[in-house]
Amino acid sequence: MALELKEMCSGLGFPEGPVAMNDGSVLFVDIKEQTLARLSPDGDVSVVAEIPGGPNGVAIGPDGAAYVCNNGGVYSFVPFGPEKITVPAPIRPNYKGGSVHRIDLKTGAVTQLYDSYEGKRLIAPDDLVFDKSGGFWFTDTGIEDDESTRYGGLYYASIDGKTLIKAATIPMPNGVGLSPDGKTVYVSDTVFGRLWAMEITGPGQVKPGPIPGMPGNVVQTLPGYQWLDSLKVEADGRVCVGTIFNGGITVFNLDGTNEHVNVPDLFTTNMCFGGSDMRDLWITASSTGKIYKTRWPRPGLKLEFNS
Repeated sequence: MALELKEMCSGLGFPEGPVAMNDGSVLFVDIKEQTLARLSPDGDVSVVAEIPGGPNGVAIGPDGAAYVCNNGGVYSFVPFGPEKITVPAPIRPNYKGGSVHRIDLKTGAVTQLYDSYEGKRLIAPDDLVFDKSGGFWFTDTGIEDDESTRYGGLYYASIDGKTLIKAATIPMPNGVGLSPDGKTVYVSDTVFGRLWAMEITGPGQVKPGPIPGMPGNVVQTLPGYQWLDSLKVEADGRVCVGTIFNGGITVFNLDGTNEHVNVPDLFTTNMCFGGSDMRDLWITASSTGKIYKTRWPRPGLKLEFNS
């Protein structure tokens, strides 16, 4: 599959977390610039709110507010290669831990909901998705250094800041999404290039995998050196995952196969579906600071809430 990409904007820091809004605009975060921003249909970009640290993922909640995962500045950004693209690096001069915020889209007010679990600071919240009940699943990515790795996890939370449940421990969870029937939660495991599928047994509860240490069932593990970033689910249940190094989108099909769709960016991090037929697709080409728009051959899954 080859995509006809239309460049909607450029000159961004490191865009992520796109959400197609009902008015035709796209909400997204810029991790490097530490902002929540809005891309208008004509290509103008405006800042909605400033979010210090590392705003990493966005979802609209049942109250119409934006909910943002903040990695806390778990990495900085450096130029790479002859074209001086922007890539994340494990340089953390101001890192103290991550958090989850609520942003009022009318006023830009930022409210912190969560920053710790059972007395320990969240590591680096990354991506989130709401279910029908109005609760949300989010990933807390781990930290990998030259000498050690801190595993991350999958969490479930309420929008009132009162309920936080850890559902599973996963090495480096990144993207998260729900199946069309809401019975399965998918999580991409970045450095392993692996997609997990976990059966939901209750709010914040998942059925573990068949052997100890497995958070669920393996959908597929990509060959070679490919990292998986954020994900979205299609209406028919296929899972589309932003793919790093082998820049593009990996489509995990229902029959156990996969397809790679090229995007001209080493760090193709995320995408979102929208439009009247849910076939419009916006893609965050993060290392080149661009957002593309294209048409997808199949409709994406409508999210539970929008604004």
